[in-house]
Amino acid sequence: MQSLPIDTLLPEIVASLGVVPNLVIEAPPGAGKTTRVPFALMDAGLIGEGEVWVLEPRRLAARMAARRVAEERGYTLGEEVGYQVRFEEVGGPMTRLRFLTEGIFTRRLLSDPTLAKVGAVVLDEFHERHLQTDLALAFLKKLQRERRPTLRIIAMSATLDAAPVARFLNDCPVMRSVGRRFEVSIEHLKRHDDRPLELQVADGVRKVLVEGLDGDVLVFLPGAAEIRRAQSACAGLASEAELLVLPLHGELPAAEQDLAVRRAERRKLILSTNVAESSVTIEGVAAVIDSGLARVAGHSPWSGLRTLNVARISKASAVQRAGRAGRTRAGRCLRLYTAQDFAARPEHERPEINRLDLAEPALELYAAGIRELESFEWFEPPPLPALRSAESLLRKLEAIDQAGQLTATGKRMLRLPLHPRLSRMIVEAERRGVASDACIIAALTSERDIRARHPLIDARERPRARAKMHGVSDLLLMLDLFKEAEGARLAPDRLRMMGLDAGTVRAVDRVRRQLSRLVGREAQKSVGPIEDESELLISILAGFPDRVAKRRATLGGETDSSRVEILVAGGGSAELAPESVVRASEFLVAVDSEERREHGRGGMRGGGRTLVRLASAIEPEWLLELFADSIVEAREVRWDAQRERVEVLERLLYEGLVLDESRAGNEKEAAPEVSRVLEEAVLEKGWRAFVVTDAIDRFLARVDFVARTFSEANITTLEEADVVASLSRLCEGKRSFAEVREAVREGHLLGLLRARLSAEQLRLLEKMAPERVALAGGRKLSVNYEREKPPWVASRLQDFFGMRDGPTVAGGRVRLVLHLLAPSQRPVQVTTDLSGFWERHYAQVRRELSRRYPRHSWPEDPVKKG
Repeated sequence: MQSLPIDTLLPEIVASLGVVPNLVIEAPPGAGKTTRVPFALMDAGLIGEGEVWVLEPRRLAARMAARRVAEERGYTLGEEVGYQVRFEEVGGPMTRLRFLTEGIFTRRLLSDPTLAKVGAVVLDEFHERHLQTDLALAFLKKLQRERRPTLRIIAMSATLDAAPVARFLNDCPVMRSVGRRFEVSIEHLKRHDDRPLELQVADGVRKVLVEGLDGDVLVFLPGAAEIRRAQSACAGLASEAELLVLPLHGELPAAEQDLAVRRAERRKLILSTNVAESSVTIEGVAAVIDSGLARVAGHSPWSGLRTLNVARISKASAVQRAGRAGRTRAGRCLRLYTAQDFAARPEHERPEINRLDLAEPALELYAAGIRELESFEWFEPPPLPALRSAESLLRKLEAIDQAGQLTATGKRMLRLPLHPRLSRMIVEAERRGVASDACIIAALTSERDIRARHPLIDARERPRARAKMHGVSDLLLMLDLFKEAEGARLAPDRLRMMGLDAGTVRAVDRVRRQLSRLVGREAQKSVGPIEDESELLISILAGFPDRVAKRRATLGGETDSSRVEILVAGGGSAELAPESVVRASEFLVAVDSEERREHGRGGMRGGGRTLVRLASAIEPEWLLELFADSIVEAREVRWDAQRERVEVLERLLYEGLVLDESRAGNEKEAAPEVSRVLEEAVLEKGWRAFVVTDAIDRFLARVDFVARTFSEANITTLEEADVVASLSRLCEGKRSFAEVREAVREGHLLGLLRARLSAEQLRLLEKMAPERVALAGGRKLSVNYEREKPPWVASRLQDFFGMRDGPTVAGGRVRLVLHLLAPSQRPVQVTTDLSGFWERHYAQVRRELSRRYPRHSWPEDPVKKG
């Protein structure tokens, strides 16, 4: 075997693990740690007859590492050396070295909690900090502490801060291999390039060829789609330079992956995703072209389902990519971004545990018998809100009960390597006999959209075609498209003509087949038309119980392109994306969404819209069938401002979402609440809105007058607060403004105010502050009482003839202010001294008024004449 830098460290590694069961190894890419360390443990007899498991962050890395080790040792892959990744296992009874992805490891740990046949577990490329890596490390430490103290745990990495891991593994030793490195010259763009990425790659390849390339070129691109475009863009250039163009990504068959990794007679142009950053060295690479981009694992905040989004890589990843050109000789790295861009990047990627949905690992923890997830000994504790959200979702999916016990449904869900939403959907579909179609839908949902980004349809026809597409489910639409693709035998040319992405369709087909095998015979029946649409729609609902929504309004008019707003269970709203076909259903499940920023003049505007991309119609009865415990009957008493009355509604609610609504049949039961709501509306309106006369103000002023004039009587002055309190009482037994106004009109409000005074106080009020007083001629005048003013009366001057003095109130204590009016009702004098007016002013007033109003009587002696 070829000598590798790690070889000199192997004796120390073996010696250390012979004394202490845990070890952290730092070694740069190409040092040989992945292929040499596991067998060193076996060759030294440290694990007896047990197995060594090596956990890899990617499926491709696990397969490649297993093949490389088998070749180096002269074994047949699948015998002494094997691997297991999602939906694929190569190994058998003789296998002692097994490469696994981290997710597979946690599932195997659940079925074999003691790992009885495993002597050591190696966590490779730990620096990538995948969520499942963190979970595996925590599980292993717990197992070692409680049941397997001799189990050896080795964490290996190329760019790792070893101290935290070593501390977590009981302050275990740390060993470092310097590795073998050659100088790599780094070149950045002088300015940002806005052209399509594939054109930038082609120019980069041309540049390194012109400048005398001696070796292979490795190009790092975000994903398979970018690789295909770059492959096309570089085809002519590669032909001229006699370069063998080879893609390298996880969707390729194993044979094609091997072509990219192995040496070839011709120089190679390897177009790879970030799988080539680590794990297994690709020999012969002399130049690296780095796009600076990768598809980074994330999750939809709406559904929790995993997503892969193109993002800028960290400095650590950029350095590691560049190092691929300096394994066997001096090399060069051309970065398709500026030096300033590199300097602004973060040092490392954020650990997935801080940014991914936790529902799947939470389910695995519950399956392992861990009830208190917050107290579990994590390597790095996840955000508490994310953990609680995951627990809440698992309860809604009926995977765990309120005590944290795994349910029968939860156990069936664990069979499937899917997000709990999708596994719950399939479990429900099994019960309803539609598991085959549910497996396809789960595959469609877990992979990328099979619809091509630029389908072969004239842009002018897209709105018209979309307008004709109405259906009950976007998922069923994609299911139909997939079945059409199957009918076309997945032929790439025919798929492109159908507007489908051939690579994604094949990936969905692989996942569907593997899911069907796991589910069993019923899901393996031939693909055909949907036999029972409603059963499939119910199964989709089972996986998304917290995403039930109700159509609220149509924005922009009743047209096919109108904006449809929906209310979501638990609160909040969203909008159906224009491409969704679920345009008419009142109730639906909002399966997945995206945030779209609003555009305006000058660029982006603040805020955005939540657009539901994938939706599926439901019937309210299905909620009663699946989630009866979450449905409550509620009576709502609310104010109808337009009708000015209280409405009593009986509602059927699911997580706050109204499923059915009707007016209450027996409103007497709600009488106290009706009065309360009416009272709130009345008080908000203000008491004066219900008083059409001045009777209340006059009564308050009379009370105030008596209280000030007869302070010895201890009469309490009534204020507006007393009116408000009385009006509140008046609302009892009523439900509308009209009833309140009628009650006020009939004097009930005044009656409640009078009731606030004692009988003695009322007698004093009537006696000392009469509402009317009589004049000498028998005419009675209304007395006007106003706060902070003396009481007054107004009448024609002739009405006071025959009276020497004006009338009084308060038992003669207070003379009324007299407003003496001309026949035109205009005041000619305001006075409390009537006799003084007769003596000093009457003669002059008589002369003026007799000329104006000669028909009226104007005696010379008004007292005698009266």
